[in-house]
Order: sequence, then C-alpha cells, then structure tokens
Amino acid sequence: MRRKVDRWSRREFLNRLALAGTASLLGLHAERAEAEPPPETTTIRLIHGPSMCQAPQYVAEELLRVEGFAQVSYAKAERIAVIEQALASGEADINLHFAAPLILRLEAGDPIVILAGGHVGCFELFGTDRVRAIRDLKGKTVAVLDLTSSQYAFLASILTYVGLDPRKDVHWVLHSPAEAKRLLADSRIDAYLGFPPDPQELRAKRIGHVVLNSAVDRPWAQYFCCMVAGNREFVRRHPVATKRALRAILKAADMCAVEPERTAQSLVDRGYLREPEYARQLMRDLPWGRWRDFNAEDTIRFYALRLREAGMIKSTPQKIIAHGADWRFINELERELKG
Repeated sequence: MRRKVDRWSRREFLNRLALAGTASLLGLHAERAEAEPPPETTTIRLIHGPSMCQAPQYVAEELLRVEGFAQVSYAKAERIAVIEQALASGEADINLHFAAPLILRLEAGDPIVILAGGHVGCFELFGTDRVRAIRDLKGKTVAVLDLTSSQYAFLASILTYVGLDPRKDVHWVLHSPAEAKRLLADSRIDAYLGFPPDPQELRAKRIGHVVLNSAVDRPWAQYFCCMVAGNREFVRRHPVATKRALRAILKAADMCAVEPERTAQSLVDRGYLREPEYARQLMRDLPWGRWRDFNAEDTIRFYALRLREAGMIKSTPQKIIAHGADWRFINELERELKG
C-alpha cells in the first residue's frame, strides 16, 4: 500500500523546513548528487515496518527525492518478517532490517545483499524480578512471536553468547507483542525482547526492568542491530541508484542524531509513530549517526557465529559474507561523507 500525503499541516511544513536546514548544516546538499550520473531508475520502494528503529529511512524521504527518485513509496507491513520477504521477492528495493534475520535469509538462499550497517541499539530485553542477568533465563519462560521471528534470532544469539542452548534451556511461548507485554506485566512470563516502540512503552508503564540494552551493553553495543539491505537484482541492475539510496538513508541517520526532537515530531506528523513521547524518547535513546563507528563485516561475522552455535545456520561467517554482502557503496560513501 503506497503512502501518499497530499497536504502538509503547518507544523509538518515547519518541521520539514527545519530539517532541510539541518541537512544543509550537515553538508547534505544536492550538488554532489547532481555531479554524478543520474539513477538508472527514478522509482524506489521501501517498507514501513512495525519497528520504529527504521526511522532514518522515513526521514530520508525528501533526501531520496534530492537524489533523483521522483517516486518514493513505503508499503506498510504489520509483521517484521515481511521486510525480508519483500526484499527477496523484489517488492522492495532497499530497506533497513535486523542483522540476525538477514543472515538467516541469506542462509536460505534469498536474493538479498547486505550493503552497510545502519545503527546499533534498537533491541532491549525486559524481565521480571526472577531475571537479573542473561544466565537467569535458564529454565524460564520467554515470549516470542514465533520461532522464526527476529526476536527469537536475537535471543538465540544472546543465549549462545553466555553458554546457554536456546533449543533446550528456555521455555518458549508464542504470543503477539501486545499479549507478551501484558503477560510480562502480570509476571506470567519471565522475559520479553522488544523493538521500538516496545521498550519505550514498557519503561513508561514501569513493566519489568531492563536486563540487556543493546545501545549500551557490550558486546551488543559494538555491533549493528540494523543494516541496510537490497534486493540483489535491483543492486546489480541499478548500482548508481543503490549508492544514491544508501547515501540518503545514511544522511538521514545523521539528521536523527543532530535533530532528535524535530525528527521525532516529523515522524509523528507523518503518521509513522502515534505516541509523541515515545517518539521523542526513541530519538534521544538510540545512537543514531554512528554508522561510521562500527564495521558491518564484523557484525555479520559476530551474529553468524552465534546463529551457527544455536543450530540455526550451517554456513561459516566467511561464506555468508562472500555471498551476501557488497561493500562497494559504503566504502565509497565513508570516504565521501566523512563526519
């Protein structure tokens, strides 16, 4: 479903005007894009998923137009898994998505290619008083959407890192995020891993306590949780468009870091987030704009090892990287967009 906005409210207009000023201060001008060949296509398709750690790609909408994309569309997805499905099928051209499930889809042979790191810090593990540390999850009940979900993939990685076996050391129950949060509040489950805006809601409602925060707790804070990936055929056929789209998303991440309040309000005004306070907290909490500080290849290596230990993939990290990553564009952009 393509999202269209025919009219801007006065507040939205002022927010976009202010963000345009921020883009100018950051050196995010059109001149560099105009000096390059035009994109091979003027249409770019992305996914509006349920997790708001994808915020930079929504902030990037106007930057994508500056890069030469006349048609920028966001198809809405109610489930996170739709993102990798859309990338694999070609319904989406490029998108931010979680590192661990991207690796799982590469293992399965999906025509997806990882292009760059996005940011760290989006997932948080909440527990009851029965869970004070990761090892306390042994023998406990943990809710996930299903055993193929992004939640499970990250939790499996966390458990293997501390020496637990996700296949036998934890009792998994399957619930929607809304039901899992309710069960956690009632202490009927022991832990729940949430993506934005879940952590913001759980803190606001004083439900459980944070056991792990991937924005600050090592080693998770040293690796990207979200990465930019593209449909393999789109990247092959449209290398200029791919670089331009990636540049717009990375610039938008910088804007999120510099103007968290304005970007939060812009996301609310445009309907991507419903709760203004959750939006402001999200934009303040996540370490946006640090895509230069971490190594995307190290992220794939780290999560691939954890997922292999969990029995979820058989490939080595080297094989995943060789067949599922393309660093040409980020290598060029890191030189170009020196922060």
